[in-house]
Amino acid sequence: MLNSQGELIEASDQFAQRATLTLVESAKRGDRQAYQQLYQQHVGKVYSLCLRLTGDRALAEDATQEVFLQLWRKLDNYRGDSKFSTWLHSVTSHVCISYLRKQKGWIKRMFNIEDTEAMYEVAEASTSEVDLDAYIRRLPERARVVFVLHAVEGYRHEDIADMTGMAVGSSKAQFHRAKHLLQEWMGYEEH
Repeated sequence: MLNSQGELIEASDQFAQRATLTLVESAKRGDRQAYQQLYQQHVGKVYSLCLRLTGDRALAEDATQEVFLQLWRKLDNYRGDSKFSTWLHSVTSHVCISYLRKQKGWIKRMFNIEDTEAMYEVAEASTSEVDLDAYIRRLPERARVVFVLHAVEGYRHEDIADMTGMAVGSSKAQFHRAKHLLQEWMGYEEH
């Protein structure tokens, strides 16, 4: 079967998208069980993104809860122009960054380049597999947020600048800093 862009999609994907849309429409009408099902389906991915952005499990848990509180309020804004998971991803990114701003010390964490405790944590990795998430959590917050949004989530630097309130050039510089630190920690030489 083809989607609206003429791309081939699997029948199981189409079925899952329809089931999700049904849940969304029910939740929009106030069906708490439908909303609970949406929560169960998406909480893992939302938490993972929040953890990557915050670098802290407790903050990620709080931010995840904030995402789902906001989702309940903003569900009527979902028009179905994109997959629900894509829309939720965007909501999660915005809510998580907003949540970080509200936390005590936002300005200090975002603009202070002092080393944090996470910088000194040893990223555990087996000999055959690197735990990239552990290394990402070690990054300074500003560099981590930019790296996750650009390299992992695919946002453009212009979008990141809008989301975080930093200049486009700062976003690019933070991305370069994150990339350099990750390469250094993982033992890669920059060529």
